[in-house]
Amino acid sequence: MKLSTLTPALAGFIFAIGLGIAGMTDANKVISFLDLGGSWDPSLGFVMVGAIAVHMLLFRVIVRRPSPVYEGHFRIPTRQDIDLRLIGGAAIFGAGWGLGGFCPGPGIVSSVTGAAAAVVFVAAMLGGMISFAVADRLVRARIPEPGSHELGTGVLY
Repeated sequence: MKLSTLTPALAGFIFAIGLGIAGMTDANKVISFLDLGGSWDPSLGFVMVGAIAVHMLLFRVIVRRPSPVYEGHFRIPTRQDIDLRLIGGAAIFGAGWGLGGFCPGPGIVSSVTGAAAAVVFVAAMLGGMISFAVADRLVRARIPEPGSHELGTGVLY
């Protein structure tokens, strides 16, 4: 196995272990964190603050390098606008997180145990991703090319 493949696999494994240690793979703990009006458990907030702090520090160090270790250049998103796709995606993510008690990473890690809730969550997540990809492809096929004189399609984004 090449080092360029082994390194991300090792990082993913360490990330999965960290999710488990932090309690992010326990749906009940996550739902308790989101339940501000009931038995609120703020402990995952500390996990999030720690993750944000590490990211803020290391991101600045890493992007000062001339290039990533295994790529020719950095691929950093530049868009800063807020559109219907972003708002809709955030709403669906939040609803899934609140209803299922998982977000994608912890859901995948938890599904390895065979826990029914995690397996159902991951199946629903994959179903949603596939449904979006198909719908998005269909909608984009109907959008006229820039500069054409076709009428709009009524697409909301």
